[in-house]
Amino acid sequence: MNHSKQADMAIKPIIILLVGLALASVHLVDAQPLKKVHRIAILSASYASSRSINVQAFRLALHELGYMEGKDIHIEHRNAEGKLERLSELAAELVRLKVDVIVTTDSQGTQVSGKATQTIPIVMTQVGDAVGAGIVESLARPGGNITGLTQMQPEISGKRLELLRETFPKVSRVTVLHDPTSRSNLLGLKEIQTVARSLGLIVQPREVRGPEDVDGAFSAMARERGDALMTIRNPLVGGIHLKRIVELAAKSRLPAMYDGRDFVEVGGLMSYAANFTEMWRRAAIYVDKILKGRKPADLPVEQPTKFEFIINLKAAKQFGLTIPPNVLVRADRVIK
Repeated sequence: MNHSKQADMAIKPIIILLVGLALASVHLVDAQPLKKVHRIAILSASYASSRSINVQAFRLALHELGYMEGKDIHIEHRNAEGKLERLSELAAELVRLKVDVIVTTDSQGTQVSGKATQTIPIVMTQVGDAVGAGIVESLARPGGNITGLTQMQPEISGKRLELLRETFPKVSRVTVLHDPTSRSNLLGLKEIQTVARSLGLIVQPREVRGPEDVDGAFSAMARERGDALMTIRNPLVGGIHLKRIVELAAKSRLPAMYDGRDFVEVGGLMSYAANFTEMWRRAAIYVDKILKGRKPADLPVEQPTKFEFIINLKAAKQFGLTIPPNVLVRADRVIK
């Protein structure tokens, strides 16, 4: 046998071995488990669409934490569009999908989700007075499967009335739009009534359940000589009927204090509230901790530490209203 044939015979087993190893490595790669894509659900009663600035801030915060949509996470969005009776159906659907976390935008959605599941973690974002509404046991120790952020709504409602009176000293009768089915709304209304008594003001509560109630509230204000307006946020007042409320207040040229900058951004006069966009960014941190193994019961509920006082000076001029200089300088933002 010549040397070339001997060399060929020596090389062939090596080639076969190398091919075998390569195929084995391919099979090992194929056998490795795929990285889990976490499913995050956002459940809203009305006002947090998938394109809203708050939801976009939430997505951006998750991205900054290292998550990529389509690779690490998938976001399901469910919106009841103001039809609160649909919330139970939507929450049940998310439970059937076995999502990893449910992010809620309001008290109603949070409470319904809590009834639908006691195992899937729930992170609330813009909930008013989570303790008073019975959603969590305490801020420090929420217990159960719900945590997140709460607005301190009752206390801030009283502060809004004080700012309204300071801006317009001649105000005497204040109409308050609220949802009587929301426990946090009722707590906020109670706080407003307490502060009103100390200021010598008359509070005229008006329930809002449908569009006819919004128009009816403004008709009643005209009859009862109501001379100012306040809102307590809920899926109807702060969501579905937001623009209609601002339009009617503008038409009536009424001093109005709202509980969110979204009212002011569509033409409302003033607002004093937490920065909701920042609260959504903070909610992403909760989701991150939960996806990494933390339990909601062990994550204290946060309250906002900064509140924004926003004045729409352009609207004030259109309504023929004057904002005192001492109030104007206290604003965190002035729309001119």
